[in-house]
Formats: sequence, C-alpha cells, structure tokens
Amino acid sequence: MRAFTFTELPEAEFDAFSATHPQGNFQQTHLMGNVRAKSGIQVTYLGVREEGSLVAATALMVHRARLSSFAEIHDGPLCDLHDTELTSYLFDNIKRVAKAAGAAQLSITPEVVYQVRDSFGKTLPADDSTPWPEGVPAGMPATPDTASFEALVGCGFMHEGFDQAYNAIPRWRYVKDLTGIGSEQELLTTYTKNTRRDIRIAQDSFVHVEQIGRDQLADYHMLCELSSEKQGFDNRPLSYFQLLFDTLGDAAEFKVAYIDMPAYLAAWEAKRDALAADIERLEATIAGAGEEQGQFRSHRKAQRQLNDAREKHQSSLKRVESAKAAIESQGERIPAAAALFVWHPRECVYLFSGSDQRHAPFCAATAIQHEMLCECLERGITRYNFYGINGVFDDPADPGRGLLEFKQGFNGYVEEMMGSFTLPVKPATYALKQLAHKVLRR
Repeated sequence: MRAFTFTELPEAEFDAFSATHPQGNFQQTHLMGNVRAKSGIQVTYLGVREEGSLVAATALMVHRARLSSFAEIHDGPLCDLHDTELTSYLFDNIKRVAKAAGAAQLSITPEVVYQVRDSFGKTLPADDSTPWPEGVPAGMPATPDTASFEALVGCGFMHEGFDQAYNAIPRWRYVKDLTGIGSEQELLTTYTKNTRRDIRIAQDSFVHVEQIGRDQLADYHMLCELSSEKQGFDNRPLSYFQLLFDTLGDAAEFKVAYIDMPAYLAAWEAKRDALAADIERLEATIAGAGEEQGQFRSHRKAQRQLNDAREKHQSSLKRVESAKAAIESQGERIPAAAALFVWHPRECVYLFSGSDQRHAPFCAATAIQHEMLCECLERGITRYNFYGINGVFDDPADPGRGLLEFKQGFNGYVEEMMGSFTLPVKPATYALKQLAHKVLRR
C-alpha cells in the first residue's frame, strides 16, 4: 500500500501545482480563492503528498448557512482520477474536512474531459479510415473517459446527469488549439471565411480594442447589461467586476472595443465624394458617347458602372447620416463590445462578455477575440478556451445557436466535460435538505 500524506497547502505551492498540472485552470488558483473569500466563502487549499512530492491538490470552498452548509470544488480537484488509490484517499480526506466544517454535501465539477468532439459536436473517428477532423489536435482520445467517471462513482459520488444546458461551470466548452501557429497571418488562415471577413470589416470600420482600467468598468458593465437584457439572464453587479479587477490583477484583462466614429465618418464622407465624382464622370461619358462605330458595348458598360455608382452613393449617404446621428447621440468614441479574459499558465479563458446590438455590423466582438488569440501567440499560450456553449448542435432554432456559430467561426473543437457530482457528507442532513427542496419546489 502506498504512503500518502494529506496536508493543507500554502498559496504559492498550490498555484505552482496548478500551473503545471494537466487539469490546472484559473478556478484552481489562490486568486480565485481570494475572490470567493472576499465574498464570505471559506477557502482552504489541500493536497496529497507521496514520498514528499505533491501529487494532488484542490481549493475547497465551504458555503456556510444558518440551517445547512455545503462544500464545493470548481473545476477540480487536480488529480489523476485513473489512479483510483490516490483518488479514494483524496476524497476520503476532503470529505472529512468538509464534514468538520459543517457541510452536508460536497459538490464538484471535475476539470476532466469526458469526450472530445469536433467543432460540430460529432464524436472523433475510432479508426484510420475516417479523416481526422480539422481543428482537433492529433492524439486526442476518440472514446469517453469512463474510467474517471467510474472512479468518482466508486467514491460515493452521484452524477447530476449528462445535460446539454449552458451551465455556470460549463459542461460543454469550445476550445481552439494554437499549437504550431506562428503568426497572425497563419492564425487568420485557420478561421472560416465569414470570420476573416468580419475581422476586415472591424478593421475598416475603425474599431479599436483596448484594455480598460478600473475607471472604465462602467462601459464594460453597460455592455454586459445590454446583452443580459436581450438574452434574458441576470447580469453581475458592477461591484463584482470591480472585485475581479482588484483581486485578479494581471491575470484578468477587461477588453472593450470602441468605434472611432469621427474617423469612420470621415472615411465614408471621402467615399461619398469619390462616388459623386464617379457619377458625374460616367454621366458625361454616356451623354457624349455615340452608339455608332462599335461604341454600343462601351455605352452599356458605362451605364452599368453608373448604376452601380449610384447605388453605392446612396449607401454612402446613409452611412454618413447614421454616423452623424451616432456621434450626436452617443459621442465620438462608442463602446460596441466587451469581454473579460482570465490568464492561466495552461490557457486563456474567455469568461464574460456583452455587446451593443445597434453596432453589430461593426463586428467588434470578433475583433476582440482575434486580438486575444494574437496575444496568446505572443505569450506562447497554445490553448484558447472560448468556455461555455450548450450541447445542442443539430437545432438551428436553439437559443444558443448564435453563440455556437460565432465560436465555430474560429475553427476549434468541443470538450464535453463530465459535469457535476454530489457526495453526501452528512447523509441524513442531506436527505432532509433534498426533501425540503422537493416540498418547496426549488
């Protein structure tokens, strides 16, 4: 039998373990622990040593309530669940700590991929006769990780189900592998045609992506509020984003895409004037051209060009008036889209976002994603985590379809995570809680 030691860990050692572990993630860092501690949650860093080496670790959170407390682990623990002896020892001790803290149950969302899928949700080919899907890193397992699932069930955990919903800790994730991509130009070639077009539109429309300071968080929050109203969910309060900004420090980047509306207006005024000059020239050409001696074809060509110029000129007039109205009502520097990203040595995670749908044609949200993917290349980060989607891939009317297609435009792959598990720590208390929820229907 192996010799394990269960211990409480200092923050620095816990972070160092998370930075190098295959399951390491931003939720399992002391910075996110500090965010939760400032929200009144008890956070403890625990680990298992074997022959002096740290082999498993987790941030354990205990939510205290007057009638019943519960324990929780987000995206953890960091442990090889295929090692059943280590897994059993770890959870036996976590259960003991949770029970001593008064928790009735322990809920976990392991940072373990249950099944890898392609960009469209299809399972991977199990043999060499089918081509490997584009965007999926070579060597990914083609079959579900049933061993990890069974290890947790063997420890007494109950699975909450393989749902297709968009969850707070996403069970379905969209990821892009950046391995082998060395430049922005190479990166662009991996996107779909429509996404490349949207990036050009943003650039031509004078959309500038900026990392904002704390005093600009109101712009970020306002854009998140607009999206939450449209999509029917509750936005986080501004104070929460201020807490993240203050606590996560350099690990968090709040990005806002602003439209330089005077530059946009000037560009369209120049196009308007150039088109007006084209119309005048073509009208003169047609008026002076005869249809004799082979000029009939050139006359028709000039007429087509004139019709096209007139149509584009009308469009330019609308753009100019729209830009003037936007400047008058919203100012010269207009926030169009925003997103929060969190860095971890293993990956960059796209966490929260919002946008003003009035400015959707400027493709500002796409510009933000492209900028962050480029920043990953600069930092040498090869894993870009677009984070949550739902698990519905075959219903064009699904409410999550737009978000899915937006992320698919960057040509990545899907990770179906194992989901949520619950371990009764105080079985009798937990059973009473479940009965109360059932009676109260909540």
